[in-house]
Amino acid sequence: MSMEENPVAAPQPEPTLNSDNVNPPVPPMPPVQRGGRNGLSLILTAVVLAIMLYFGFHMARRSPSARTSYSLKSAAAPDFTLESLDGQSMRLSDFRGKAVLLNFWATWCGPCKIEMPWFVDLQNQYGSQGLQIVGVAMDDSAKEDIDKFVKEMGVNYPVLIGKEAVGDAYGGVPALPESFFISRDGKIMDKFIGLRGKAEVEEAIKKALETEPGTNSAAADSAPATQAQK
Repeated sequence: MSMEENPVAAPQPEPTLNSDNVNPPVPPMPPVQRGGRNGLSLILTAVVLAIMLYFGFHMARRSPSARTSYSLKSAAAPDFTLESLDGQSMRLSDFRGKAVLLNFWATWCGPCKIEMPWFVDLQNQYGSQGLQIVGVAMDDSAKEDIDKFVKEMGVNYPVLIGKEAVGDAYGGVPALPESFFISRDGKIMDKFIGLRGKAEVEEAIKKALETEPGTNSAAADSAPATQAQK
């Protein structure tokens, strides 16, 4: 066989980094669909991001217009009553007057594990200014397993055992993580689906902290709360 019939591929040049791709932006991580465990998601995501950074791929962050719209934004956050990991009944309205980050998550959710240490830091940093982070575990694990996971993660904010009725009140929560930023007077200011950067979360917290408690919360307080279903 001649060389023309079996040509040898020319070696490809090694990728190089230049001033345009030394620090390419990291794209937001998509949410994890509910309905199954995703044990390898964290490892696979880290590998993919490392490859993208090495080869200098330019991927812009999603613009604000790409965020999922939410019909209840600027409306009163639906109240509910859920059981905490220590067995106490807790209402969302118990935190009226504080800025609340309401986070729906699960133990099998890889992106949730990434953002939880951020929440611990942010609760430490802004708790004295009126921030209260509240976790709602939309999990199929036993309460004991959730409690063990929370302790291992060093969580310093209340974690409640979620119910589908509460998720439905907030639009169904089809994917995790999902976070709602609630003003001091109990109104939804923003909603994040999927993993965002810590700086973006912190900015949303600051905006919620800047709100006033208000004097028109009586109607929301008197509305029946969504009860935890046995």
